[in-house]
Amino acid sequence: MGKGCITATKYFLFLFNLLFFIFGALIMGFGLWVLLDNQSFIAVLQESSNTLKVASYILIAVGSLSMAMGFFGCIGAIYEIRCLLGLYFTCLLLILIAQVTAGVMVYFQRDRLKHEMSNIIKDMLVNYTGVNRTTEHTWDYIQRKMQCCGWTGPGNWSDNTAIKNSSQIFYACSCRNVSLPGTDVRETGLCEHLSPDVPVYDTGCMHSVEGWLLENCGVILGICASVAVIELLGMILSMCLCKSIVLEDYTKVPKY
Repeated sequence: MGKGCITATKYFLFLFNLLFFIFGALIMGFGLWVLLDNQSFIAVLQESSNTLKVASYILIAVGSLSMAMGFFGCIGAIYEIRCLLGLYFTCLLLILIAQVTAGVMVYFQRDRLKHEMSNIIKDMLVNYTGVNRTTEHTWDYIQRKMQCCGWTGPGNWSDNTAIKNSSQIFYACSCRNVSLPGTDVRETGLCEHLSPDVPVYDTGCMHSVEGWLLENCGVILGICASVAVIELLGMILSMCLCKSIVLEDYTKVPKY
């Protein structure tokens, strides 16, 4: 009966470590997506602030470490290596503490992060030229895709340097509401309108972007919560297996 429980614990621990390895790969993949993606709102923030780049490197590092720990946990479980199981338990505990700390910090700093994101977008709109810049092209894509204009509204574009200093009527071409009539002359990313009534979307992109971020954050939080549960189960099973090794045959441990 005791041997059956030990065997079941061993293979359950192997299974949980395999899942832990997979979730680590997902976290690392998300970090790589944040770092390399240039077709979504992430690219706008990434080019304007180093904070997101640092966060992506942290995600890649945590994902890689999780994969390594999953691998060593599998080896320690199958071959009943007590030192690897102890190391595995310690690293899981440190990772879990780091995850909880990071989650608490993000929760209490959410208003500051929202304010920083708003400043980043508004600064980008002020300096917008529409000439071969990844962030500007990405923002154009967002405005077309989400059918919005500016951050809080079209009025944000009135602070743009090129529009403010021009005697002609310019607006961002990506703000163009195709359902409204009008004749335009395109110049790079800005369009000149021939009448005072500019045919643009009248809603800002803030709520749409926040919804997009919340939707993606939900996926990441779900992954992180699943990883945390697997970590706890892995810690419990590793300690149970480690104790069973000591009680069952202490003399065979030093040879590892």
